[in-house]
Amino acid sequence: MTTPDARSGTGQPAELFFEDLVPGLTVDLGVVTVDGDEMVAFARRFDPQWYHVDPDLAGASRHGGLIASGFYTVSLFMRAYVDHLLSRAAADASPGLEELRWLAPVRAGDRLAIRVDVMGARPSTARPGLGTVSLTGTMLRLGPDDRPEQEVLRTRFRGWFALRPAEADPVEADSTEADSTEAGAGTVASGPATGGPAGHDAAEADPAEGDPAGSAAGGGGQPASGPPDAGPAGTNPPGPVRPGNGPSPAEPHD
Repeated sequence: MTTPDARSGTGQPAELFFEDLVPGLTVDLGVVTVDGDEMVAFARRFDPQWYHVDPDLAGASRHGGLIASGFYTVSLFMRAYVDHLLSRAAADASPGLEELRWLAPVRAGDRLAIRVDVMGARPSTARPGLGTVSLTGTMLRLGPDDRPEQEVLRTRFRGWFALRPAEADPVEADSTEADSTEAGAGTVASGPATGGPAGHDAAEADPAEGDPAGSAAGGGGQPASGPPDAGPAGTNPPGPVRPGNGPSPAEPHD
């Protein structure tokens, strides 16, 4: 049976753990195409400013047409992050983000390449059994030749990931069972529980790491949207993990 701390962010058995997310690692999160109808529907529901929802006003303005809500854009990032990394990693909650920047307008039909870079990692001081990973996410608009034209989004944030579970030593286990049998013990006594998954134990969080405040696993609580043109982002194969292709490691921010 897979224990909660060995499950991925989507509930499946995890294949990546804190120890695998080393500074310098780059994870390709795929490419999404911005669907105009979804972009406007999101804005009407959550961010109904005229340059997001009124094509006439937006067309007559310096924007030259409708532009996406920044929160729609970061939702596309979040969906790709879940589909291509958190679905494979033993992800817990997120203590928050340090930066979220919208660097250029996003429009219907844009093709956005997404990636995340591991900047730092250390065992968590607030959540035993977890490690804090500092990450930078970027979205780049692609040109007709599939070459990056412009960075449209950048975010720096942290996520909690479970340490790889320690496997019991078979020799030690056999020895323990033999000792218990000789002593007449029918069962091996276990020690007191040390607490449930992060976010549910009694200990207060380290102020430097913060509390997840209802955020999704590894994320910042943003709503999730998938790219409709090619179906949900989850239909794309997981992006490759490429160690050593990211920026130079930086010190963790917490």
